Amino acid sequence: MPKLIEAPTIIPTVGTVPKKIEEYIGRVNSGHGAVSVAKMLSPQGWSEPGQCPEFEEITVVLRGTLHVKYEGGEMDVTGGQAVVTLPGEWVQYSTPLSGGAEYVAICLPAFSTETVHRDNE
Repeated sequence: MPKLIEAPTIIPTVGTVPKKIEEYIGRVNSGHGAVSVAKMLSPQGWSEPGQCPEFEEITVVLRGTLHVKYEGGEMDVTGGQAVVTLPGEWVQYSTPLSGGAEYVAICLPAFSTETVHRDNE
């Protein structure tokens, strides 16, 4: 029988300005360890520490612009675009532009604070 996920769990965030993380599928909301699916609402001026996670992250930007720094460069991902980062790849996300961004992040395996490996941890 299909399992209805009635509502996301709001996850505490890190970064310079609070963003909102709504986890629909993952370790906290549904008990899934193999995958996590979360919607992010990130205001203008938000940035987080760089990270070198053990999971693959697929990010689909719904609106606005997500700025992505990676070893060797940086890019802007805008509404209707996506970016994929591989396990072990250093990356830093931010939303410096007016309006921030709304995006969905899918992590394989599921996001975990133990496997994200943020800078200065």
